[in-house]
Amino acid sequence: MQHTRPADTYSPLYFLASVGAGGLSVTFFMYLMFWVPHPGKPVPVFEDIMAAFSTGTVGLKTGILVAVLGIAAMVFLNLKYLIWNLKTFSVFRKTEAYTKLKSSNGETTILAMPLALAMSVNGLFIVGLVFVPGLWSIVEYLFPFAMAAFLAIGIMALIYIGDFLGRVLTKGGVFDVTAHNSFAQMLPAFALAMTAVGFSAPAAMSANTVVVGVSLVGSTFFGIASIIYAVLALFTAFNSMLHYGTSKETAPTLLIVIPLMTILGIMALRQDHGLHATFEVHGSAGETMIFLARLIAVQVLFGLLGLVMLARHGYWKSYVFGSDTSPGSYALVCPGVALSVLLQFFINAGLVQAGVLTKYSVMYWVITAVAIAFQFAMVALVLRLNRQHFGRPAVQAVPAE
Repeated sequence: MQHTRPADTYSPLYFLASVGAGGLSVTFFMYLMFWVPHPGKPVPVFEDIMAAFSTGTVGLKTGILVAVLGIAAMVFLNLKYLIWNLKTFSVFRKTEAYTKLKSSNGETTILAMPLALAMSVNGLFIVGLVFVPGLWSIVEYLFPFAMAAFLAIGIMALIYIGDFLGRVLTKGGVFDVTAHNSFAQMLPAFALAMTAVGFSAPAAMSANTVVVGVSLVGSTFFGIASIIYAVLALFTAFNSMLHYGTSKETAPTLLIVIPLMTILGIMALRQDHGLHATFEVHGSAGETMIFLARLIAVQVLFGLLGLVMLARHGYWKSYVFGSDTSPGSYALVCPGVALSVLLQFFINAGLVQAGVLTKYSVMYWVITAVAIAFQFAMVALVLRLNRQHFGRPAVQAVPAE
Protein backbone atom coordinates (compact mmCIF):
# COMPACT_ATOMS: atom_id res chain seq x y z
CA MET A 1 0.00 0.00 0.00
CA GLN A 2 1.21 3.54 -0.82
CA HIS A 3 0.48 6.63 1.25
CA THR A 4 0.05 9.76 -0.85
CA ARG A 5 -1.50 13.19 -0.48
CA PRO A 6 -2.15 15.77 -3.22
CA ALA A 7 0.73 18.01 -2.05
CA ASP A 8 3.18 15.14 -2.67
CA THR A 9 2.69 15.78 -6.40
CA TYR A 10 4.42 19.14 -6.22
CA SER A 11 3.60 22.32 -8.13
CA PRO A 12 5.03 25.81 -7.44
CA LEU A 13 1.38 26.91 -7.13
CA TYR A 14 1.52 25.48 -3.59
CA PHE A 15 3.32 28.70 -2.67
CA LEU A 16 -0.19 30.20 -2.85
CA ALA A 17 -1.01 28.28 0.36
CA SER A 18 1.53 30.53 2.08
CA VAL A 19 0.31 33.66 0.25
CA GLY A 20 -3.33 33.08 1.23
CA ALA A 21 -2.52 32.70 4.93
CA GLY A 22 -0.30 35.80 4.80
CA GLY A 23 -3.11 37.77 3.19
CA LEU A 24 -5.49 36.69 5.95
CA SER A 25 -3.09 38.12 8.55
CA VAL A 26 -3.59 41.49 6.83
CA THR A 27 -7.39 41.17 7.12
CA PHE A 28 -7.03 40.81 10.90
CA PHE A 29 -4.62 43.76 11.02
CA MET A 30 -7.38 45.90 9.47
CA TYR A 31 -9.25 45.70 12.83
CA LEU A 32 -6.27 47.30 14.56
CA MET A 33 -5.56 49.72 11.72
CA PHE A 34 -9.00 51.32 11.75
CA TRP A 35 -10.37 50.70 15.27
CA VAL A 36 -7.32 51.31 17.49
CA PRO A 37 -6.35 55.01 17.92
CA HIS A 38 -2.73 55.62 16.88
CA PRO A 39 -2.11 59.40 17.14
CA GLY A 40 1.00 60.69 15.40
CA LYS A 41 1.64 57.39 13.59
CA PRO A 42 0.27 56.05 10.27
CA VAL A 43 -0.18 52.55 11.77
CA PRO A 44 -0.94 51.18 15.25
CA VAL A 45 1.95 49.63 17.17
CA PHE A 46 2.24 47.45 20.28
CA GLU A 47 1.90 50.40 22.69
CA ASP A 48 -1.25 51.75 20.95
CA ILE A 49 -2.84 48.29 20.98
CA MET A 50 -2.10 47.74 24.70
CA ALA A 51 -3.44 51.21 25.59
CA ALA A 52 -6.65 50.57 23.64
CA PHE A 53 -7.04 47.13 25.20
CA SER A 54 -6.70 48.47 28.76
CA THR A 55 -9.08 51.43 28.33
CA GLY A 56 -11.41 50.36 25.50
CA THR A 57 -14.95 49.03 25.50
CA VAL A 58 -15.77 45.32 25.63
CA GLY A 59 -16.38 45.41 21.86
CA LEU A 60 -12.98 46.96 21.16
CA LYS A 61 -11.21 44.54 23.50
CA THR A 62 -12.92 41.62 21.72
CA GLY A 63 -11.90 43.01 18.32
CA ILE A 64 -8.29 43.42 19.44
CA LEU A 65 -8.18 39.91 20.89
CA VAL A 66 -9.58 38.37 17.70
CA ALA A 67 -7.15 40.43 15.58
CA VAL A 68 -4.05 39.51 17.61
CA LEU A 69 -4.90 35.79 17.71
CA GLY A 70 -5.82 35.84 14.00
CA ILE A 71 -2.56 37.53 13.02
CA ALA A 72 -0.50 35.05 15.09
CA ALA A 73 -2.29 32.01 13.64
CA MET A 74 -2.18 33.17 10.02
CA VAL A 75 1.46 34.31 10.07
CA PHE A 76 2.34 30.92 11.59
CA LEU A 77 0.58 29.16 8.67
CA ASN A 78 2.16 31.61 6.22
CA LEU A 79 5.69 30.79 7.40
CA LYS A 80 4.96 27.05 7.84
CA TYR A 81 3.89 26.67 4.21
CA LEU A 82 6.60 29.03 2.94
CA ILE A 83 9.33 26.90 4.57
CA TRP A 84 7.70 23.66 3.34
CA ASN A 85 7.50 25.07 -0.20
CA LEU A 86 11.09 26.33 -0.25
CA LYS A 87 12.37 22.91 0.88
CA THR A 88 10.15 21.00 -1.56
CA PHE A 89 10.89 23.39 -4.43
CA SER A 90 14.66 22.90 -3.98
CA VAL A 91 14.14 19.14 -4.42
CA PHE A 92 11.65 19.68 -7.28
CA ARG A 93 14.24 21.73 -9.23
CA LYS A 94 16.36 18.59 -9.65
CA THR A 95 13.55 16.56 -11.22
CA GLU A 96 12.49 15.91 -14.78
CA ALA A 97 9.10 17.47 -13.96
CA TYR A 98 10.86 20.82 -13.35
CA THR A 99 12.68 20.62 -16.71
CA LYS A 100 9.35 19.91 -18.38
CA LEU A 101 7.71 22.82 -16.53
CA LYS A 102 10.46 25.20 -17.69
CA SER A 103 9.67 24.38 -21.32
CA SER A 104 5.90 24.93 -21.04
CA ASN A 105 3.43 27.76 -20.42
CA GLY A 106 3.50 26.67 -16.77
CA GLU A 107 6.99 28.14 -16.34
CA THR A 108 5.37 31.30 -14.95
CA THR A 109 3.98 29.33 -11.97
CA ILE A 110 7.52 29.65 -10.55
CA LEU A 111 6.67 33.33 -9.92
CA ALA A 112 4.51 32.12 -7.02
CA MET A 113 7.80 31.84 -5.08
CA PRO A 114 8.81 35.56 -5.12
CA LEU A 115 5.12 36.37 -4.57
CA ALA A 116 5.13 34.25 -1.39
CA LEU A 117 8.46 35.68 -0.22
CA ALA A 118 7.18 39.26 -0.60
CA MET A 119 3.94 38.36 1.22
CA SER A 120 5.92 36.86 4.12
CA VAL A 121 8.10 39.98 4.50
CA ASN A 122 4.90 42.04 4.68
CA GLY A 123 3.45 39.59 7.23
CA LEU A 124 6.57 39.74 9.41
CA PHE A 125 6.39 43.54 9.41
CA ILE A 126 2.82 43.30 10.76
CA VAL A 127 4.04 40.88 13.46
CA GLY A 128 6.72 43.40 14.43
CA LEU A 129 4.23 46.26 14.73
CA VAL A 130 1.73 44.22 16.77
CA PHE A 131 3.93 42.11 19.04
CA VAL A 132 7.30 43.90 19.49
CA PRO A 133 7.40 46.64 22.16
CA GLY A 134 9.41 49.73 21.24
CA LEU A 135 9.72 48.84 17.57
CA TRP A 136 8.62 52.30 16.42
CA SER A 137 11.67 53.87 18.09
CA ILE A 138 14.03 51.95 15.77
CA VAL A 139 11.76 51.60 12.74
CA GLU A 140 13.75 54.11 10.66
CA TYR A 141 16.76 51.78 10.84
CA LEU A 142 14.64 48.88 9.56
CA PHE A 143 13.30 50.58 6.43
CA PRO A 144 16.54 50.35 4.37
CA PHE A 145 16.77 46.61 5.15
CA ALA A 146 13.11 46.11 4.21
CA MET A 147 13.59 47.91 0.89
CA ALA A 148 16.74 45.87 0.20
CA ALA A 149 14.74 42.68 0.81
CA PHE A 150 11.97 43.76 -1.56
CA LEU A 151 14.53 44.84 -4.17
CA ALA A 152 16.16 41.38 -4.01
CA ILE A 153 12.74 39.69 -4.34
CA GLY A 154 11.82 42.02 -7.22
CA ILE A 155 15.08 41.24 -9.06
CA MET A 156 14.45 37.51 -8.57
CA ALA A 157 10.97 37.93 -10.08
CA LEU A 158 12.38 39.89 -13.04
CA ILE A 159 15.00 37.18 -13.67
CA TYR A 160 12.33 34.46 -13.79
CA ILE A 161 10.16 36.65 -16.04
CA GLY A 162 13.19 37.29 -18.27
CA ASP A 163 13.86 33.54 -18.57
CA PHE A 164 10.26 32.93 -19.63
CA LEU A 165 9.91 35.86 -22.06
CA GLY A 166 13.40 35.25 -23.45
CA ARG A 167 12.38 31.70 -24.33
CA VAL A 168 8.89 32.30 -25.75
CA LEU A 169 9.71 35.51 -27.64
CA THR A 170 12.86 34.24 -29.34
CA LYS A 171 11.69 30.75 -30.29
CA GLY A 172 8.51 30.87 -32.31
CA GLY A 173 5.81 28.34 -31.56
CA VAL A 174 7.00 27.29 -28.07
CA PHE A 175 4.15 29.14 -26.33
CA ASP A 176 0.92 27.12 -26.44
CA VAL A 177 -1.79 29.67 -27.24
CA THR A 178 -4.52 27.02 -26.83
CA ALA A 179 -3.44 26.64 -23.15
CA HIS A 180 -3.47 30.43 -22.60
CA ASN A 181 -7.24 30.33 -22.01
CA SER A 182 -7.14 31.66 -18.44
CA PHE A 183 -5.45 34.44 -16.46
CA ALA A 184 -2.71 32.10 -15.24
CA GLN A 185 -0.11 34.20 -17.08
CA MET A 186 -0.93 37.15 -14.79
CA LEU A 187 0.91 35.51 -11.88
CA PRO A 188 4.14 37.44 -12.71
CA ALA A 189 2.15 40.70 -12.48
CA PHE A 190 0.87 39.59 -9.06
CA ALA A 191 4.44 38.92 -7.86
CA LEU A 192 5.64 42.32 -9.09
CA ALA A 193 2.67 44.07 -7.45
CA MET A 194 3.35 42.38 -4.08
CA THR A 195 6.95 43.60 -4.32
CA ALA A 196 5.71 47.11 -5.14
CA VAL A 197 3.32 47.32 -2.18
CA GLY A 198 6.04 46.18 0.21
CA PHE A 199 8.49 48.67 -1.29
CA SER A 200 5.93 51.47 -0.77
CA ALA A 201 5.54 50.92 3.00
CA PRO A 202 8.44 53.22 4.02
CA ALA A 203 6.89 56.02 1.93
CA ALA A 204 3.87 55.98 4.27
CA MET A 205 5.80 55.49 7.53
CA SER A 206 9.24 57.09 7.30
CA ALA A 207 10.10 60.68 8.28
CA ASN A 208 13.36 60.58 6.31
CA THR A 209 13.12 62.36 2.94
CA VAL A 210 15.68 60.10 1.23
CA VAL A 211 13.99 56.91 2.45
CA VAL A 212 10.57 58.18 1.34
CA GLY A 213 11.98 59.19 -2.06
CA VAL A 214 13.65 55.81 -2.65
CA SER A 215 10.47 54.04 -1.53
CA LEU A 216 8.33 56.11 -3.91
CA VAL A 217 10.59 55.55 -6.92
CA GLY A 218 11.22 51.84 -6.23
CA SER A 219 7.56 51.02 -5.65
CA THR A 220 6.58 52.99 -8.76
CA PHE A 221 8.99 50.94 -10.89
CA PHE A 222 7.64 47.58 -9.74
CA GLY A 223 4.05 48.86 -9.78
CA ILE A 224 4.31 50.06 -13.38
CA ALA A 225 6.05 46.80 -14.38
CA SER A 226 3.13 44.90 -12.83
CA ILE A 227 0.51 46.97 -14.67
CA ILE A 228 2.23 46.61 -18.07
CA TYR A 229 2.61 42.83 -17.67
CA ALA A 230 -0.98 42.48 -16.43
CA VAL A 231 -2.43 44.41 -19.38
CA LEU A 232 -0.50 42.32 -21.94
CA ALA A 233 -1.41 39.02 -20.24
CA LEU A 234 -5.05 40.07 -19.86
CA PHE A 235 -5.66 40.96 -23.50
CA THR A 236 -3.81 37.97 -24.96
CA ALA A 237 -5.62 35.62 -22.54
CA PHE A 238 -9.03 37.03 -23.49
CA ASN A 239 -8.21 36.44 -27.14
CA SER A 240 -7.31 32.79 -26.41
CA MET A 241 -10.40 32.32 -24.19
CA LEU A 242 -12.68 33.57 -26.98
CA HIS A 243 -11.09 31.07 -29.37
CA TYR A 244 -10.75 28.01 -27.14
CA GLY A 245 -13.05 28.60 -24.14
CA THR A 246 -11.87 28.69 -20.54
CA SER A 247 -10.08 25.85 -18.79
CA LYS A 248 -11.85 24.24 -15.82
CA GLU A 249 -8.79 23.67 -13.65
CA THR A 250 -7.41 27.19 -14.18
CA ALA A 251 -10.81 28.91 -13.79
CA PRO A 252 -9.86 30.46 -10.38
CA THR A 253 -7.22 32.57 -12.15
CA LEU A 254 -10.06 34.63 -13.67
CA LEU A 255 -10.33 36.23 -10.22
CA ILE A 256 -6.65 37.29 -10.03
CA VAL A 257 -7.50 40.86 -11.06
CA ILE A 258 -9.20 41.29 -7.66
CA PRO A 259 -6.04 40.95 -5.49
CA LEU A 260 -4.10 42.93 -8.09
CA MET A 261 -6.44 45.91 -7.59
CA THR A 262 -6.13 45.73 -3.79
CA ILE A 263 -2.34 45.50 -3.80
CA LEU A 264 -1.84 48.30 -6.32
CA GLY A 265 -4.52 50.35 -4.54
CA ILE A 266 -2.73 50.08 -1.17
CA MET A 267 0.54 50.96 -2.92
CA ALA A 268 -1.10 54.13 -4.30
CA LEU A 269 -2.50 55.07 -0.87
CA ARG A 270 0.92 54.61 0.74
CA GLN A 271 2.54 56.70 -1.97
CA ASP A 272 -0.08 59.44 -1.54
CA HIS A 273 0.59 59.53 2.20
CA GLY A 274 4.33 59.86 1.59
CA LEU A 275 3.83 62.61 -0.97
CA HIS A 276 1.50 64.44 1.43
CA ALA A 277 3.61 64.10 4.60
CA THR A 278 7.06 64.61 3.05
CA PHE A 279 6.61 66.58 -0.18
CA GLU A 280 3.49 68.67 0.56
CA VAL A 281 1.47 67.10 -2.27
CA HIS A 282 -2.12 67.22 -1.06
CA GLY A 283 -5.10 65.16 -2.21
CA SER A 284 -8.64 65.34 -0.84
CA ALA A 285 -10.69 62.73 1.01
CA GLY A 286 -13.22 62.77 -1.83
CA GLU A 287 -10.52 61.87 -4.36
CA THR A 288 -9.42 58.93 -2.21
CA MET A 289 -13.02 57.74 -1.88
CA ILE A 290 -13.69 57.76 -5.63
CA PHE A 291 -10.29 56.17 -6.37
CA LEU A 292 -11.14 53.25 -4.05
CA ALA A 293 -14.67 53.04 -5.49
CA ARG A 294 -13.22 52.62 -9.00
CA LEU A 295 -10.95 49.79 -7.82
CA ILE A 296 -13.87 48.02 -6.14
CA ALA A 297 -15.92 48.42 -9.34
CA VAL A 298 -13.18 46.60 -11.28
CA GLN A 299 -13.06 43.90 -8.59
CA VAL A 300 -16.81 43.34 -8.64
CA LEU A 301 -16.93 43.08 -12.44
CA PHE A 302 -14.07 40.57 -12.66
CA GLY A 303 -15.48 38.78 -9.63
CA LEU A 304 -18.81 38.30 -11.40
CA LEU A 305 -17.03 37.04 -14.53
CA GLY A 306 -14.96 34.58 -12.50
CA LEU A 307 -17.93 33.30 -10.49
CA VAL A 308 -19.92 32.67 -13.70
CA MET A 309 -17.04 30.61 -15.13
CA LEU A 310 -16.52 28.68 -11.86
CA ALA A 311 -20.25 27.88 -11.71
CA ARG A 312 -20.44 26.83 -15.39
CA HIS A 313 -17.46 24.52 -14.94
CA GLY A 314 -18.79 23.09 -11.66
CA TYR A 315 -15.45 24.01 -10.08
CA TRP A 316 -16.66 24.30 -6.47
CA LYS A 317 -18.36 20.93 -6.59
CA SER A 318 -15.28 19.24 -8.04
CA TYR A 319 -12.24 20.90 -6.48
CA VAL A 320 -13.41 22.52 -3.22
CA PHE A 321 -16.24 20.36 -1.90
CA GLY A 322 -15.56 17.28 -4.01
CA SER A 323 -12.79 14.70 -4.17
CA ASP A 324 -10.78 16.33 -7.01
CA THR A 325 -7.76 18.40 -6.03
CA SER A 326 -5.77 21.09 -7.80
CA PRO A 327 -3.05 23.33 -6.30
CA GLY A 328 -4.68 26.15 -8.28
CA SER A 329 -7.59 26.01 -5.81
CA TYR A 330 -5.48 28.18 -3.48
CA ALA A 331 -5.93 30.99 -6.03
CA LEU A 332 -9.52 31.26 -4.72
CA VAL A 333 -8.29 32.56 -1.35
CA CYS A 334 -6.58 35.74 -2.57
CA PRO A 335 -9.67 37.36 -4.17
CA GLY A 336 -11.79 36.99 -1.02
CA VAL A 337 -8.96 38.32 1.14
CA ALA A 338 -8.38 41.22 -1.26
CA LEU A 339 -12.07 42.19 -1.30
CA SER A 340 -12.17 42.18 2.51
CA VAL A 341 -9.07 44.39 2.80
CA LEU A 342 -10.06 46.89 0.12
CA LEU A 343 -13.59 47.16 1.55
CA GLN A 344 -12.07 48.09 4.92
CA PHE A 345 -10.01 50.82 3.23
CA PHE A 346 -13.02 52.01 1.21
CA ILE A 347 -15.17 52.24 4.36
CA ASN A 348 -12.60 53.87 6.66
CA ALA A 349 -10.17 55.78 4.42
CA GLY A 350 -12.87 56.58 1.83
CA LEU A 351 -16.45 56.90 3.07
CA VAL A 352 -15.68 57.90 6.69
CA GLN A 353 -12.89 60.34 5.83
CA ALA A 354 -15.04 61.96 3.14
CA GLY A 355 -17.92 62.38 5.61
CA VAL A 356 -20.30 60.09 3.71
CA LEU A 357 -20.43 57.58 6.58
CA THR A 358 -20.28 58.12 10.35
CA LYS A 359 -17.75 55.85 12.03
CA TYR A 360 -19.34 53.14 14.22
CA SER A 361 -22.85 53.98 12.98
CA VAL A 362 -25.34 51.21 12.12
CA MET A 363 -24.60 51.53 8.38
CA TYR A 364 -20.87 51.50 9.14
CA TRP A 365 -21.19 48.09 10.82
CA VAL A 366 -23.52 46.76 8.12
CA ILE A 367 -20.92 47.42 5.40
CA THR A 368 -18.05 46.31 7.65
CA ALA A 369 -19.91 43.03 8.23
CA VAL A 370 -19.62 42.33 4.50
CA ALA A 371 -15.81 42.70 4.70
CA ILE A 372 -15.67 40.45 7.78
CA ALA A 373 -17.91 37.87 6.08
CA PHE A 374 -15.46 37.64 3.15
CA GLN A 375 -12.61 37.33 5.65
CA PHE A 376 -14.05 34.42 7.63
CA ALA A 377 -15.25 32.66 4.48
CA MET A 378 -11.60 32.70 3.34
CA VAL A 379 -10.39 31.44 6.74
CA ALA A 380 -12.78 28.48 6.33
CA LEU A 381 -11.59 27.96 2.73
CA VAL A 382 -7.91 27.95 3.77
CA LEU A 383 -8.56 25.38 6.50
CA ARG A 384 -10.58 23.24 4.04
CA LEU A 385 -7.88 23.36 1.34
CA ASN A 386 -5.07 22.69 3.82
CA ARG A 387 -6.93 19.60 5.01
CA GLN A 388 -7.50 18.46 1.40
CA HIS A 389 -3.93 18.96 0.21
CA PHE A 390 -1.75 18.58 3.29
CA GLY A 391 -3.91 16.33 5.50
CA ARG A 392 -3.33 12.68 6.27
CA PRO A 393 -2.28 10.76 3.16
CA ALA A 394 -4.88 8.59 1.49
CA VAL A 395 -3.99 4.90 1.25
CA GLN A 396 -3.70 3.67 -2.32
CA ALA A 397 -3.28 0.09 -3.46
CA VAL A 398 -0.12 -0.64 -5.43
CA PRO A 399 -0.97 -2.54 -8.66
CA ALA A 400 0.34 -6.10 -8.78
CA GLU A 401 3.33 -6.62 -11.07
